[in-house]
Amino acid sequence: MNFKFSVAIITLNEEKNIERCLKSVSDLSDDIVVVDSGSIDKTKEICEAYNVRFYFNEFKDYGTQKSYAANLTKYNFVLNIDADEVLSDELRKSILSLKNLENRNIAFSFNRLNFYCGKAVRSCGWYPDKKIRLWNKNFGNWEGMVHEKLVFKTKPEILHLKGDLLHYTYNSYLEHFQRSIKYAAESAEKEFKNGKRASLLKVYTSFCTKFFIIYIIKLGFLDGLIGFIISITTAYATFFKNLQLYRKQKLKNFCE
Repeated sequence: MNFKFSVAIITLNEEKNIERCLKSVSDLSDDIVVVDSGSIDKTKEICEAYNVRFYFNEFKDYGTQKSYAANLTKYNFVLNIDADEVLSDELRKSILSLKNLENRNIAFSFNRLNFYCGKAVRSCGWYPDKKIRLWNKNFGNWEGMVHEKLVFKTKPEILHLKGDLLHYTYNSYLEHFQRSIKYAAESAEKEFKNGKRASLLKVYTSFCTKFFIIYIIKLGFLDGLIGFIISITTAYATFFKNLQLYRKQKLKNFCE
């Protein structure tokens, strides 16, 4: 018996990416769920041209939205893929080779290859960027406001599949900077609520420390100008996150 699984995708204004994504999975599953949080572009029209079930759900955070999508699927096993991701041919073959797993607590990991302005990046800690994206939803689900992750009730058996998940991240340097600052602000908010704090020393040293780690230790210099831009943008986002944490705790202390 062949391996049956559903596909879950969340979207918001993804007309530039969603068709490429759907083409890579449309013939692998007869159950594709797209949960949209209010697109005003052609995302819905593009999805309707494929065999998908399209839903609207107000966005709260990434973990909640992905869990909502997974819970709408009809099969136990769910492949979660973002709208700007594509299964490589090798990864497609690996998934197609899977046999029926019934109700076993198994999760599948695979490497993600990130593209920056169209160029594959293998340094900066961006590769192999191993992800678990195919799992049995009866044993776990998504959690987290930012950089969400799968949390399991009981530890699953994890098998690694051959092939890459192709991730077309940023189309411009400006897009990278803007999204990095957005994620940094959201991370600072989350960490502050969880009781994490940043000292003034950490604020001042975080930029240089992070840049050294990404550009030197993680070999960012091997990717030339793109490696430098990724390193300096990541370093600035880290500095910004710690600065926001420091400001929040100072404001809290002032108000008490």
